[in-house]
Amino acid sequence: MMSKLLQSMALAASMVMATTVVQAQELKIGFVNSERVLRDANQAKAAQLKLETEFGKREKALLELDAKLRAAAEKLDKDAPALSEAERGRRQRDVMEQDRDLQRKKREYQEDVGQRRNEEMAALFEKANRVIKQIAETEKYDLIVGEGVVHASSRVDITKKVIDALNAQK
Repeated sequence: MMSKLLQSMALAASMVMATTVVQAQELKIGFVNSERVLRDANQAKAAQLKLETEFGKREKALLELDAKLRAAAEKLDKDAPALSEAERGRRQRDVMEQDRDLQRKKREYQEDVGQRRNEEMAALFEKANRVIKQIAETEKYDLIVGEGVVHASSRVDITKKVIDALNAQK
């Protein structure tokens, strides 16, 4: 009895696998490398330039503060032997306070840049997904996959089509 049940299950499994193989031969499958889309699409390049423009002055100001702080720390090290204990302590506290302020500003900067980058990338992902859906409908793809693919042949890679379609948009 158990043997017949196992045989029936094996037969059913092999029929499902055979049906899947036959159906897979009829499927039109595409692959999109989203990393490449985010790197090569004109909108991605424009978003990166926009972020650099938006945050460039702030980054430069942070670099200047960092250089100023390093100079103050070096001057303190150089002057320390000649300073009174009270003056040395006061200047050390000033340098430590400036360092804490700089670290806080750097964290805020990184958070702001990250948030804006996420906003820009979300907008680009949305556009790319619309383009992928248009390509899928126009060219009758049954399945388009992206991340998590171990291998995709160039025959199914439609990344260039997606980038070209995104680049054609304004």
